[in-house]
Amino acid sequence: MNKVKSSNVGYPRIGEKREWKKALEQFWAGKLEKEVFLKQMEEIRLQHLQKQAVQGIDLIPVGDFSLYDHVLDTAVMFGLVPKRFEYGGGKVSLETYFDIARGTKGAVAAEMTKWFNTNYHYIVPELNEAVPTLVENRPLQFYKEAKQKLNIDGKPVMLGPLTFVKLSKGYEESELEKVVNQFVPLYADILRELQQEGVEWVQIDEPILATTISKEEVAFCHNIYQALHEAAPKIKVILQTYFESIEHYEDITSLPVQGIGLDFVHDSGQNLAALKKYGFPKDKILAAGVVDGRNIWRANLDDRFSILTEIAEVVSKDQLIVQPSSSLLHVPVTTKNEEALGEILTDALAFADEKLHEIVVLTKGLNKGKETIQVDIATSIESIEALNHSSVRNNKEVQEAIHKLHTYNAERQELFSVRQGLQEEAFQLPLLPTTTIGSFPQTQEVRKQRLKWRKGELNAADYEKYIKAEIKKWIEIQEELGLDVFVHGEFERTDMVEYFGEKLAGFQFTKFGWVQSYGSRCVKPPLIYGDVSYQEPMTVEETVYAQSLTDKPVKGMLTGPITILNWSFVRDDIPRFEVANQIALALRQEVETLEKNGIRMIQVDEPAIREGLPLKYEKQKDYLDSAVYAFKLATTSVKNDTQIHTHMCYSDFKNIINAIKALDADVISIETSRSHGELIHAFEENTYDKGIGLGVYDIHSPRVPQLEELTRSIDRALQVLDPRLFWINPDCGLKTRGIDETVAALKVMVEAARQTRDKLLVKKG
Repeated sequence: MNKVKSSNVGYPRIGEKREWKKALEQFWAGKLEKEVFLKQMEEIRLQHLQKQAVQGIDLIPVGDFSLYDHVLDTAVMFGLVPKRFEYGGGKVSLETYFDIARGTKGAVAAEMTKWFNTNYHYIVPELNEAVPTLVENRPLQFYKEAKQKLNIDGKPVMLGPLTFVKLSKGYEESELEKVVNQFVPLYADILRELQQEGVEWVQIDEPILATTISKEEVAFCHNIYQALHEAAPKIKVILQTYFESIEHYEDITSLPVQGIGLDFVHDSGQNLAALKKYGFPKDKILAAGVVDGRNIWRANLDDRFSILTEIAEVVSKDQLIVQPSSSLLHVPVTTKNEEALGEILTDALAFADEKLHEIVVLTKGLNKGKETIQVDIATSIESIEALNHSSVRNNKEVQEAIHKLHTYNAERQELFSVRQGLQEEAFQLPLLPTTTIGSFPQTQEVRKQRLKWRKGELNAADYEKYIKAEIKKWIEIQEELGLDVFVHGEFERTDMVEYFGEKLAGFQFTKFGWVQSYGSRCVKPPLIYGDVSYQEPMTVEETVYAQSLTDKPVKGMLTGPITILNWSFVRDDIPRFEVANQIALALRQEVETLEKNGIRMIQVDEPAIREGLPLKYEKQKDYLDSAVYAFKLATTSVKNDTQIHTHMCYSDFKNIINAIKALDADVISIETSRSHGELIHAFEENTYDKGIGLGVYDIHSPRVPQLEELTRSIDRALQVLDPRLFWINPDCGLKTRGIDETVAALKVMVEAARQTRDKLLVKKG
């Protein structure tokens, strides 16, 4: 009898209660011996595999687990260690692995950037630093571990050669085929060894095929996979794509692989349309991603089963695999520990474990008939409808405001050229003003006091007194350092999105809904589950208090609407940008309240604006236009001499430079220290005529930068940027750094600004 199989694309690494993160940080702090650390990681890894087996998943991924990042794992598997880390060849040590990711006192960490359009960050491989060699067969190692210790015949997972190289740096675009061809024999060796071990299925991830790529690249992909098939003809390769529909459907489904994984959730219906139009090869498996791997809402199983039924009209049961749309890396582990969300919301949620259950249910329905899963289908529909009909999703005032958006002005009163003069007169800042991005170190004591307050062990008055004492201390530190524009430090805030979500209607928070952002950094995205509205001032008290302690300007600090949107799990019953505009209208009220209370510099951060950029070029303009509109809706009602700042994170800015200009922020700071040269090159090709701060040192590394490094970075930037518009700042907030290293680094930064300022003034004189 033909049977549909169930599969998973990847599982969250962090553990139900972030056990993975805790072990990592204890190891880095020297509190955990290496052998104990590795043993704990093995236990977590095996627990994850066992859970999937118990759920009833047929094809369980192995090798998707990582100690930091799967792209870095791929790089070190091929011995790609930058020369500055003094690698001597052979298997890369655990210490060197972490040095590449985190940096050392003598070596800057590798660049980090966003994984496609997600909030996950990967370490960018540097291909000009070493010749690739297979120094460790990681997929084989993890396959053998699962087989020997759990008797699980796993599905090894690895990042494909085309995607790996295209996500790397250190080569010219014209050299792509030459560089990829260096890796093909190494991948062939991996597959050959897996075949010798008796592996049946291998998942090779090529998400780059869901971006806008050329037919020539797809043809080159044919050559790659033909070579791999010839190396290991008994291996069944599933070429896995996700996050969008594939380009050149007929060409990709004709590649010499045994299976194709397609996303039927985030494809805008295009994969399904292409499947119906062109059919599917009879000699291949279709791994159908029908359950959302990137959001946390329960699937409407009736709708998902209908999609699968349509797919099953084209492919036979023995050709079909049911799976999530992508790795479940992007969602929390389980809802079972969430006891305080309320029944209506909890019933509408599905985290990784619940999504796997949905996969198993849908697979059962295909194999045994829809009638066998009718109870599951009915339950899913009832849960979704209960939330949709609840009062939180039917706020008439918010919906009326969105209906009348055309009545809101979303433009500043004057052009920047006019505002600039008024702001210079108002603030009287020196050339190359220095500032920070917003947050200062959140010490263990700060977190301890917040936790006591949340638990009711510290009353509100005493907690407020403690926060004010921290603000006062850091205002004094900023005075001593000689910074020009201050911040209050954000000691009252846990996370830049969570803080605002807790104060706006329409948000809810989980207890254990953590996901990995980068390294051991985990975030707990809010659930935007209802209509968003302003309740009361959110930042005014702390900012006004900080301003009362100094004559220097203190920036009001807000998180922008697009970042709140992109760093949250967003309701899926209305368009995403309707939610963004709801958030923008709420933030607009806060901006106006800050201004009325004397705060004339207001920073509305948008570090995540680019990560929501669609993978298809043709969809990007609409996204950027909508993002710019939401930002301006939130920020443009202020007076001309009120200065609007914003901040953005690691990005390739070349293709969004026009959108950055369109934001019409008076000052933008950009997180660029790990890719400073590349970003400056973008400004060589594109004029930027507003205030800008290119982050001059990397806050993600504990090392204190050298004065020469910073002056060199500043001088390089001033070759293409107007000194009158240039600001000096770290590349991101300082929340995760220690006090001593923060003060030491800022001292160097202020001195670098002073020396450069003096040189410019002498030159001008």
